[in-house]
Amino acid sequence: MHKKQGISVRTVVAIGIGTAIFFVLMRYIPIPTGVPDTNINLAYGFLALMGSIFGPVAGGLIAFLGHMFNDLTWGEPWWTWIVADGIYGILFGLTKKYLNIENGGLTKHKLVIFNVYQIIISVLVWGIIAPTGDVLVYSEPASKVYLQGITSVICNALSVGILGTILLVAYARTRSKKGSLKKES
Repeated sequence: MHKKQGISVRTVVAIGIGTAIFFVLMRYIPIPTGVPDTNINLAYGFLALMGSIFGPVAGGLIAFLGHMFNDLTWGEPWWTWIVADGIYGILFGLTKKYLNIENGGLTKHKLVIFNVYQIIISVLVWGIIAPTGDVLVYSEPASKVYLQGITSVICNALSVGILGTILLVAYARTRSKKGSLKKES
C-alpha cells in the first residue's frame, strides 16, 4: 500500500489560521524601532511555533501570505521581503523533526540549539537575502537596506528568542511524551 502524499487537512487549516494571526500581529502590533520601515514584530515568535509544529510548507506559506497581506493593506507589496519571509518560515519548519514538539520531545538542550539556529537564519534571511534583494530588484541604496536588515536581524532574533521560546515551551507542556501514558492494571 502506498503512503498518501500531500498536505493534511489539519495543516491546511493551520496555514489559514496561522496566516491570519501572522497578518494581525504584523499589521496591528508592530513596535517601531526608529529605523524607517523596520519594526519589532511579534509575528516571528508566533511563526517559530507554527513552523516547528506544522513543518516547512506551512511555515513558508504562513509567513509569505501573512507578509503579503500586510503589505497589500499598506499599499504596495515589497516582494523581496515577502519572499524572504517565506524562506524564513520554511527554515523554521525544518526544525519540526528536530524539536519533536508534538511528542513532548522538547528539552532545554534543543531550545538552546533552536535559538542558535534561529539567530543564524535571521542573519541569513534579514542580514543578507532581503537587503541584497532590495539592492538588486529595487535599486535601493545599500546603506539604507542593510541598516534595515541588521535591525531586523536583532528584532526578529529577539522576538523568536523571547516570544517564540515561551510559545514553544507552553505548547510542549500540553503534549504528552511518547510512551508516557501507561495502561493501568
